[in-house]
Amino acid sequence: MKNFNDGNDINNILHVGLDVGSTTVKIIVMDKNKNTIYKDYQRHFSDTKNTVCKVLEDLLVKYPSNYFTLALTGSGAMSAAKFLGVNFIQEVVSCKRSVEKYIPKTDVVIELGGEDAKIIYFDQSIEQRMNGTCAGGTGAFLDQMASLLHTDTARLK
Repeated sequence: MKNFNDGNDINNILHVGLDVGSTTVKIIVMDKNKNTIYKDYQRHFSDTKNTVCKVLEDLLVKYPSNYFTLALTGSGAMSAAKFLGVNFIQEVVSCKRSVEKYIPKTDVVIELGGEDAKIIYFDQSIEQRMNGTCAGGTGAFLDQMASLLHTDTARLK
């Protein structure tokens, strides 16, 4: 995005996390104190490249004088990371690192993605499991049910 010019630029750094999933692109922006200052959630309708570009363009419009760190994760992020020239972090690894850092007393994490569910057990050693045979109960299924009911996933109970 931008290159650092001098030591004063450190005060203008925002940290961006971008999750390019099987159905959506999620972005979160944190300030230097790790406070969330912006987040967005966009459906990509299988057009991940243009959606990622749009989300990042919106970010530059919203914060034109800032510099950014950028981390990408998610099932569609590998190609996005390649065309942006940034590192990709596998989503289970990203989730594990975040939980260990921010909520270290966690025993288990269940993450429902668009096409699968991932479970991470935190005990004496890290154990990870993933359902790979059925998307029932995951984000795509819940999303479809919400659509059929003319609502959104937040209103499903």
